[in-house]
Amino acid sequence: MVEVSTSILSIDKENAIKTLYNIETAKTDYFHIDVMDGKFVKDNTNDVMLEYCEYLNSITTVPLDVHLMVEDVEQYIKSYLVFEPNNITFHYEATKNEEELKKWIDLLKENNCKVGISIKPETPVEKIYKFLPYVHLVLVMTVEPGEGGQKLIDDCVLKIQKLKQYIDENNLDVYIEADGGINTENAEKLVNAGCDIIVSGTAITKSNNFAETIKELKNAWQIKI
Repeated sequence: MVEVSTSILSIDKENAIKTLYNIETAKTDYFHIDVMDGKFVKDNTNDVMLEYCEYLNSITTVPLDVHLMVEDVEQYIKSYLVFEPNNITFHYEATKNEEELKKWIDLLKENNCKVGISIKPETPVEKIYKFLPYVHLVLVMTVEPGEGGQKLIDDCVLKIQKLKQYIDENNLDVYIEADGGINTENAEKLVNAGCDIIVSGTAITKSNNFAETIKELKNAWQIKI
């Protein structure tokens, strides 16, 4: 069964406590924490995400799935390690060189945090092949990062297929996560392509029934062909 990571990027802050509770009781597998610095992408969500993480750490055991859309990756890794997340994912595009990228991998592993690497829609998946033996998951952006509620870019499904084939052919233990524009209408395409974890935000948080929507997303594998 595919896992669901619920993005809390677009929740109403005034009703945040109730919404977070409802997401947990709806049996999400992860809370997806979208961290933006106003530089790598235009919006800055760091303050509110730190606030949400602090609150979530005090009331739930649901793992945190942290996605850094930032330029100063090392600074933000250190800021979010204090919440003991399941994983922290940084962008390949934020790296200056291979040595810097490996430094971030080592920093996360030294702190018993799973390592994720993410690529934007225009980045060829082959760019990250050499790093796959050292990471736990690849987050494939299926929209341009930085804004919730966008439509899924269909070409990214082919990228997931290619990535899954490479992982299988090389016997790698790497999960594939997809993020952006995912809902109950298109989730099966991503599962068919080889996705293990689906990130969904507004499709869940704007729905009338969080639990039913999450259940439908998790059951996308049942129509896998």
